[in-house]
Amino acid sequence: MLTEHGFARWLSSFSDLVGIVKIQEDGSRLKQRVRAEVKRSGFLRFIFDILSYRLFSKIAHSKKDERWVKEKIKDLSRTYPDLPDAVKFLVTNSPNSPQAIEFVSSLAPDMMLARCKTMIREELYSIPVDGTLILHPGICPEYRNAHGCFWALANNEPDKVGATLLKIDEGVDTGPVYGYYSYPFDVTTDTPAIIHGRVVYDNLGAIKEKLLEIHAGEAEAIATSSRSSRVWGQPWLSRYMKLKRQAVNK
Repeated sequence: MLTEHGFARWLSSFSDLVGIVKIQEDGSRLKQRVRAEVKRSGFLRFIFDILSYRLFSKIAHSKKDERWVKEKIKDLSRTYPDLPDAVKFLVTNSPNSPQAIEFVSSLAPDMMLARCKTMIREELYSIPVDGTLILHPGICPEYRNAHGCFWALANNEPDKVGATLLKIDEGVDTGPVYGYYSYPFDVTTDTPAIIHGRVVYDNLGAIKEKLLEIHAGEAEAIATSSRSSRVWGQPWLSRYMKLKRQAVNK
């Protein structure tokens, strides 16, 4: 909802936004994610730590998270104008569907920004002249894949809590990196979901400038080959409780 009603307005304010692909996933994609997480974390961890975190977060955080999203949409709506009538829309169940690939190809964009959880295939991400970029909520390459901000906090690496602007390649968040973005977060007041959002939305001005640099061919990728790299998964309730205890005792 925030991407559709807020992020798109911001993007249209400084670029010629020609199209939006809205993903409405079916149950098969959720099953794939569950299988992948069980394989990564184990069945018992998935049941007693990952699903428990989901339940806890829904009870303890959902109202605060929803308020933040609503306020951010209002703020972006006040700041940026409505989308032009010329912007085209496609609703599909996957960014890799034939309909999505045909839609993006017909628009011939210079650049594409992906805001979805699904790995995008080369036949799609290679269409734009300037490439397809993502704003990954985690510092890459140390915190690739899912919930990078959460795991950086859980691992007591506050300097690694942020978003990464990078181009998509065939790997999982392994493409060229062009920028890192964060804000002075407070784990005693900001929920993981709010931190996840604010590392991007508190830095829209700087992200805009970097996107324009990339389009102009003036941006240089940040060297990351000498750094450690790891793929992460869903949050654990046990690690979140430990994080909160440490934050309170500081």
